[in-house]
Parts: sequence; structure tokens; C-alpha cells
Amino acid sequence: MGRSRGGPVTVRAPGKINVFFRVGALQSDGYHDVASLYQAVSLFEEVTAVHADDFSIRFVGPVDASELPLDDSNLAIAAAKLLAERTGFSGGVSLTVLKRVPIAGGMGGGSADAAATLVACDELWGTGLGRAGLLPLAAELGADVPFALEGGTAVGTGRGDELSPALAQGDFHWVLALSESGLSTPVVYRTLDEHRDRHASALGPQPDLVKVETAVLQAVRVGDADSLADAMHNDLQVAALKLAPELTEILELGESRGALAGIVSGSGPTIAFLVGTPQEAAEVRTVLGRRGFRALTVSGPVPGARVI
Repeated sequence: MGRSRGGPVTVRAPGKINVFFRVGALQSDGYHDVASLYQAVSLFEEVTAVHADDFSIRFVGPVDASELPLDDSNLAIAAAKLLAERTGFSGGVSLTVLKRVPIAGGMGGGSADAAATLVACDELWGTGLGRAGLLPLAAELGADVPFALEGGTAVGTGRGDELSPALAQGDFHWVLALSESGLSTPVVYRTLDEHRDRHASALGPQPDLVKVETAVLQAVRVGDADSLADAMHNDLQVAALKLAPELTEILELGESRGALAGIVSGSGPTIAFLVGTPQEAAEVRTVLGRRGFRALTVSGPVPGARVI
């Protein structure tokens, strides 16, 4: 397929919070079965795609992206090349990413970039796959990419990439406490496995298969923040707190000053506090800010990758 004219195309895709996250036993292939409830929130990455002869990417915006790779190991470049290869498109693309989601923060920023890139290049190149055609490519790129494409609220199972939409009503209000340093997802998983081995007698055997608990699904279905606060859980939190002990102070501060509940999002180190109202969100954010922690208020669920 040759080139379509037009562009630039700008697409925005959301970061996500893992409202619930269970991790099954370590399998012989080194992976874990996981069960997650994802919620897309109003912290967006924006990717602008322009026709070019080859593939390139640059980052702008409030998040320091100087450490991110600019080659094929960058998920957005991988996404563009995968789409070109599958559709026989012969040109390239120049990508500019306005980065707002923290890097290595457990919020799926890189996955949002990849999802936005797929939508932007499909539109720019006129490859015509549309959302349904892009979903299988998203799944090849990583567990969180299909969710960034779809948005909303969803249950992820298997490796996290088998998605099914969850019924959700109303808006949930969150305060995100952002960390200056990232946590490596593989290291967090390894730390969890070591923790489980060390405390095997107390914890008992871990199940091979895990699922999202009914109480969580019921809470989002009726839009009840209090019920959701009681049901939120993250198996990776114990490992994240071990690797970054300062997160415990942030959790205790937010929960003692008005948050309904706090949770490490995904593999961390971002902490998501669920609050009842936008006013309460502003108050918790102010408290965190006074103590020197960078915090943002967001709401969810929001839609997935969309042309703007």
C-alpha cells in the first residue's frame, strides 16, 4: 500500500489505574496468571503522527522522558512498524509524544503511547484497520496496550491481555501521588515471589488461576465509591512497599486525611487514592502537596485512544 496524504493526526490515550490486582502462583514458564480490574483515567498521553520516510519519535511535555529509548525498543515505534508491516505500508512516520503519564509508574503510559500510535498511523496512512483490526496488533505489543485502545473499565485475565469490558456507572474520583523514581515491573514480581517463598508457611499455597472478586465488580457496576474502597486490593503492593518503603508514609498520609482508600497502582510506585467527591480530591491533593509529594486529581472511567 502506498501513502495517503494528509496529517498531522493527533490521538490521545489514557493512563490507567489497577483498581484490583491478583497474581497467581509462579508458573514453570516464569509467568503468572493475573486478574485485574483496570480503569482508564483522565491523565492522557497525546501522540501526533506526521508523514516521514523513516520512523522516529520525540518526547515533549511535563514528564522527563530523557531516559526513554528512541529506537525499536520503544513501544510506540514498535507499534508503528508492526502496523506498516501488517498492512504493507511502505512509508514511515515521525511521532511526537506529549508525555503526561509518569514513566515506570504502574499507569501504562508506554502502552497508551503504543495504542495512540496505532490509531494515529491507521488514520494518517489510510490503512483502514479501525479499532477492531488494531486490537490484535495491540495484544501483540503488550498486555496493557489493548486496554489503552479500548479504555473505560475492564477485567484483564491470563497475562492481563484477555480483556472483557466491565459494566461501570458514574464517575470515580482519584488523587494520584507520583513518585520521582520508577519501579521495574519484573523486579516487583520477583520481589513478590521471594516474599511468598519466605512466608510460604503463613501464606499457604498460591492458586494457579486467579479472578477479580465479585465485590469489586459490583462496586463499579453501581458506582459506589465506599464499596469500591473496601474491595480494592493489589497483590504487588507488598513488594512495591518493600522496594520503596517511602510509599508507606504516602499511603498513611492520604488515608488519614480524607481518602476512602489508597492503593499502589499496578507495579507502582504511583499511589492511587479513591475519594468521594472532587472537593475531597482537591483537599487530599493539597495535603500531599504541602508535604512535598507531587499529586494530581483525575477521574474515571474515560474512553480509550481517540483522534482529537
